[in-house]
Amino acid sequence: MKKITAKKATKKRSRASSDRGSGKRQVPALTSGATPPAPAKVRVATMWLSGCSGCHMSFLDLDERLVELVKLVDILHSPIVDTKDIPQVDVGIVEGCVNNNEQEHELKKLRARCKVLIAFGDCAVTGNIPALRNQFQLRDVLLRAYEQTESTKISCIPNDPVVPVLTAKARPLQEVVKVDLHIPGCPPDADVIWYALTELLAGRTPQWNEKNLRYD
Repeated sequence: MKKITAKKATKKRSRASSDRGSGKRQVPALTSGATPPAPAKVRVATMWLSGCSGCHMSFLDLDERLVELVKLVDILHSPIVDTKDIPQVDVGIVEGCVNNNEQEHELKKLRARCKVLIAFGDCAVTGNIPALRNQFQLRDVLLRAYEQTESTKISCIPNDPVVPVLTAKARPLQEVVKVDLHIPGCPPDADVIWYALTELLAGRTPQWNEKNLRYD
């Protein structure tokens, strides 16, 4: 996989005239001890669709490794960052599956605004728990949830236009957009997340095996 790097801005620099008698002002050369400019950070956005937020909680379990990570990346959009719109980024990381029309719209927007899209956790990869409703017709799902549950006191299936419309089936990300990498797990543990991110930042594709996907 191509190394994920932020786009470096190019600047044209004019050369100082070597002719001291020309009257042109010379630009002093940088000394050998000058501090080079810091490399641009990789721009990241994360998103939480239909899931339990466990994958984002596991991301926070990186603990002190987050300090190392922020030296390399800028998280510009996320449930843990107070932003409203999705900017152009290098990497999009998505937890959860697509369960309604608003989620589908937001996922497609992120796909259009990122270079690499990562399906983060089993709900994003397979649909997982939210996709259990796919065994039933949508109408039956709504009836059970809003009218037939034992705790229901007022039966009313929401139909306000402000409420996102539930799709006929819950879908993993790759059924809606192109996905570049899957990070499985429910949730992936912090070591797996760290391994995946550092491999990507180094320009390598993470390799999954029975060792790093073992949960016991």
